[in-house]
Amino acid sequence: MLLKAEGLRVSLPAEGGPHEVLSGASLTLDTGEVVDVGGPSGAGKTTLLRAIARLLPGVEGDLALDGRDARDVAPHEWRAAVALLPQAPAMLPGSVADNLRAPWALRVRAGAEPPSDQALAEALGRVGLDAVALGRDACRLSLGQRARVAMVRVLLSGPRVLLLDEPDANLDDDSAAQVEAMTLAFADAGGGVVRVRHHRRGQGATRRYRLAGGALTPEVAP
Repeated sequence: MLLKAEGLRVSLPAEGGPHEVLSGASLTLDTGEVVDVGGPSGAGKTTLLRAIARLLPGVEGDLALDGRDARDVAPHEWRAAVALLPQAPAMLPGSVADNLRAPWALRVRAGAEPPSDQALAEALGRVGLDAVALGRDACRLSLGQRARVAMVRVLLSGPRVLLLDEPDANLDDDSAAQVEAMTLAFADAGGGVVRVRHHRRGQGATRRYRLAGGALTPEVAP
């Protein structure tokens, strides 16, 4: 089993006192799987991804990656292996190349050689961004281009698990199709994906869960 989350409980501050968003949510993810999580707005889908990524304090429950308990893994090492791509990924000030190489500025990759310009250009070409120059100001990219550059940035860093928060939200059909193709290719190559869905129903999902009332329920495939 690639990833296991069991009995996750998360309470967030709210008017009148803490509000329990997750009340024992559990899921598993195997190599090559794309697991979709749906549910009503406000159910806690983003909170679930942030809890799995170890980006929230005070999370109760158990997490394991490749059978290794999360408590035995330093947080920065866990986040390098279990990478969260938020719904609106930010572009850092600087060029497209600067953004793609940003993960190599983190201490978890201290001393590692960042990708060459040729490797970056080839990665962009695989997702239909051949015309985007590496020296282009990343903040001037279109929404669809930003989404694909952010996805390439994460994939180049070599995670084991991708956590995607509505990865095609607000994208046109062509950009959404490119992001979905990248997602499925990552899983086919031996990764695993947990993908929050809301508007579009994604293709290629091996299993689906519904989050409601703080818990995850497996959906029966049609």
